Amino acid sequence: MKIALAQINPTVGDIDGNLAKLRDFRARAAALGADLVVATELCLVGYPPEDLVLKPLFLDRAWAALEALAEDTADGGPGLIVGVPWRDEGWQSGQPLRFHLYNAAALLDGGRIQTLRAKADLPNYSVFDEKRLFKPGPLPGPVNFRGLRLGLPVCEDIWTPEVPECLAESGAEILIVINGSPFETDKVDYRHQLAVQRVTETGLPMVYVNQVGGQDELVFEGGSFVIDADCRLRAQLPVFEEALVLTEWTRGADDVWICAEAERVAPDEGLEATYRALVLGLRDYVGKNRFPGVVIGLSGGIDSALSAAVAVDALGAERVRCVMMPSPYTSPESLEDAAEAARLLGVQLDEIGIEPAMQAFEGMLGPLFDGREADITEENIQARSRGLTLMAISNKFGHMVLSTGNKSEMSVGYATLYGDMCGGFNVLKDVYKTTVFALSRWRNQALPKGALGPAGRVIPERIITKPPSAELKPDQTDQDSLPPYDALDEILEGLIEGELGVEEIVAKGHDRATVNRVWRLLENAEYKRRQAPPGVKITSRSFGRDRRYPITNAFKGPL
Repeated sequence: MKIALAQINPTVGDIDGNLAKLRDFRARAAALGADLVVATELCLVGYPPEDLVLKPLFLDRAWAALEALAEDTADGGPGLIVGVPWRDEGWQSGQPLRFHLYNAAALLDGGRIQTLRAKADLPNYSVFDEKRLFKPGPLPGPVNFRGLRLGLPVCEDIWTPEVPECLAESGAEILIVINGSPFETDKVDYRHQLAVQRVTETGLPMVYVNQVGGQDELVFEGGSFVIDADCRLRAQLPVFEEALVLTEWTRGADDVWICAEAERVAPDEGLEATYRALVLGLRDYVGKNRFPGVVIGLSGGIDSALSAAVAVDALGAERVRCVMMPSPYTSPESLEDAAEAARLLGVQLDEIGIEPAMQAFEGMLGPLFDGREADITEENIQARSRGLTLMAISNKFGHMVLSTGNKSEMSVGYATLYGDMCGGFNVLKDVYKTTVFALSRWRNQALPKGALGPAGRVIPERIITKPPSAELKPDQTDQDSLPPYDALDEILEGLIEGELGVEEIVAKGHDRATVNRVWRLLENAEYKRRQAPPGVKITSRSFGRDRRYPITNAFKGPL
C-alpha cells in the first residue's frame, strides 16, 4: 500500500480553491503511484471555519465539492481522505445546526463517498470552540479501504486514549489522523510524544497529517509524520510549507503494517521556528485578504525594525512601505537608524513630520486645556497623529497598516489606542520584548528558509543595543516607569501563561511590590487589548481567543 501525505494550505471559505488544491495534490500523488492520499482536517472548507459552518448554503457548497471530489476517484487512481463538515439527515430548516453537524473525515474511492467518521472528542479550550459548532460523534470503528482496515481519528481524538483504543479493539490496522493543530513554541515535540504514547497503547502505526498556513491569528506549521508500531519515526514532512510525501507500506510477518523509511526533514526549533511562524502568519494574512502590501511606521526602534524585517521576508521589499514620522522629541540617532534599517532591507522610506499636527491640536485644544500642565494627553496626541498618518496612506494606496507593538507593552497597557495600536495586523502581538531582541539578533545572523529578504544584517546594531524609548518627551526611556524587560517578561509569563499567584512569582526572586504593580497594570489594560488588531499566536496563551478576561472586573488582585 502506498499512502501519500498531503500537507496543504487551505483558505477558509474558499471551497472552490481548496477543491482545486486537493485535485492538484491527488494528481501529483497519482503520478507517484499512490493508492491513498491523506489531506487535513476540514480541508475542503479551511480550518477553523468558525460560524461559517452554521450557514446552510455554506454546507451545501461544501458537500457539493465533496461529491465532485468523490466522482474524480472513479478514474481508478488513488482514494482520498479529506476533512469536511457533515450535516446529518435529521436536520430540518430552522433547527439549530450544531445539533446535527459533525467535524468529519470522509473516505472517497471508486467514484463515491465510501464512508464518513465523525470527530468524537471536540476541543473546547484555548483557541478552540468546537462544542458550540459541532455534535460529538460516536466512538468510531475502522473503515475498509481496498482490504485495509483504517482507523480515522480526527485531531483531538488522539489527545486522549479512548478513541484510538476503541479503533484498535475493533480491528483497525493503521491509525490515520487528519489534523488542524496550530503552532506553539515547542509543540512539535509534544505532538511526537503524544503520538508515541498512542502508538504504544494500541500497537498500531500512525500517519499524522497536519495543516500548514496562516488563518487570522493562528499559524499551522504542518510537520506531518509517520510513526511505526515500534515507535520509529519513518517520515517527517517539512514545517511552514506545503508538501507531498509518498510512504510505502507492507504487512509484516506478525500482520503489523510497516512503513518503509521515507523523507525526513528535521523541524525548525527555537527562534528559527518562531520567526518562520511570524513570516508565514503575516504572508497568509496579507495574501489571503488580498492586500497589495503593508505600510509600517519605522521609528528607529527595535519593534518597528523587526516588524519591517518580518514583512520583507514574508512579502518582498517591493510590497513593504515604511514611513518615519519624527516629532520635536525624535533623536537624530532614531532618524539615522530608521534610514539605515530601510537601506538594509531595501524598502521605500518616506518622512512625514508630525509637528504640524501637534501644533494644530494644541491650537484646537488650547482654550479647553488652559492652565493645565502637559501630561500623557500630549504624548498620546503624538501617537494618534502617527496613526492617522499611516491610516491616510493606507486608504490612499491600499496597503494595510502593520502595527508594531509587542506583548510586553500590550500586557501592561503601554500602547495608545488609535495611535501605535492602529493597524490591520500586528505581527509581534504575542512576542515578548526579550524575544524581540533575541529574534532581531538571530535574524541578523541567519536567513530563514523561504525568506524574501536579504541575507546578512537587516537591523542596525544600535537599534538592538540602545535603551528602548517611545520618544514622546525629552530623554524618555521605557525603563523610566517599567522594570527591566527581562524581569518584566518573566513576571508577565508567570501571570499570563502560568496563571501563577504573587507568592509563586515572588518565590522566583522578584520584588513583591513590582509583581503587584505589574498584575494591576495587566488587569487594567484589558479594555485596550479588546480593541487591538489581530496578530500571530506563538505562545500557549495569546491575548484574544486564548485569554478571555472581563473588562468590567472588580477583582483587582493584590494591593
